[in-house]
Amino acid sequence: MQMITLANGVDIPVVGTGTNTYGKADNQYNGALTNDFSSLKSAIQTGYRLIDTAISYRNEEGVGATIFESGIPREEFFITTKIPSDEAYIGSKKVINQTIQNSLKNLQTDYIDLYLIHHPIEDDEKLKQTWEVLESFVDNGKIKSIGVSNFTIDMLEKVRNFARIQPVVNQIESNPHTWNHELIDYLTSKNIVPEAWGPLSKVTQEQMETLNKIAENYGKNWGQVLLRYQIQRGVVVIPKSHNKEHQTANLELFDFELTKEDQFIIETL
Repeated sequence: MQMITLANGVDIPVVGTGTNTYGKADNQYNGALTNDFSSLKSAIQTGYRLIDTAISYRNEEGVGATIFESGIPREEFFITTKIPSDEAYIGSKKVINQTIQNSLKNLQTDYIDLYLIHHPIEDDEKLKQTWEVLESFVDNGKIKSIGVSNFTIDMLEKVRNFARIQPVVNQIESNPHTWNHELIDYLTSKNIVPEAWGPLSKVTQEQMETLNKIAENYGKNWGQVLLRYQIQRGVVVIPKSHNKEHQTANLELFDFELTKEDQFIIETL
């Protein structure tokens, strides 16, 4: 697995798996919890080590148990979770502290590799307060890296202006429907790693046909070409699948390289 080194010197795998529908009825985000984490077990067996979850997914506990039960040493995993911007989780420093402690307990780990603020916090004081608590957990070694998710340039500038420890990741939507080129260029310029959620989502039939034509030149499929495009421009990707065959294919990205011409076609889809 290829790695990208974050601004703080920590290495993150360039490909991971999302988990937002794992352990849920009918594989639906809002589905009832079933405690069936066979899809995550499959992903781990296939070779995924970057595992991305969040408090709002309601499955931290199941994700943590599945990782623990895999028998693979903790240090081989890169675990990400996220704090919601709801008052119930960020109402005070005490509440934020307890929220993070709960994540550590749920994930059955002494430390979390990456902790993100899941969505922008509009109240500046609460944003600063949340960040300060995250920083304190970095200080005591319980969190290795901190960052944000779904933040705009303006929101990131707010954080950067008061942060003692700078954000190292911004997890954002990036796919042919919403490439977020401008934001990704900004993040790269500030040494903040862009991480794409939904990298295989919202692809139209016409776009898929174009991607398949490109893929034929490399003996790959459209999804592999799409993911390869992202990692070639320094974006970490977290595709998610409940299908072992697709999980395997989404890791087979390191035996080919897109030409500049093909990259241009993809970025202008």
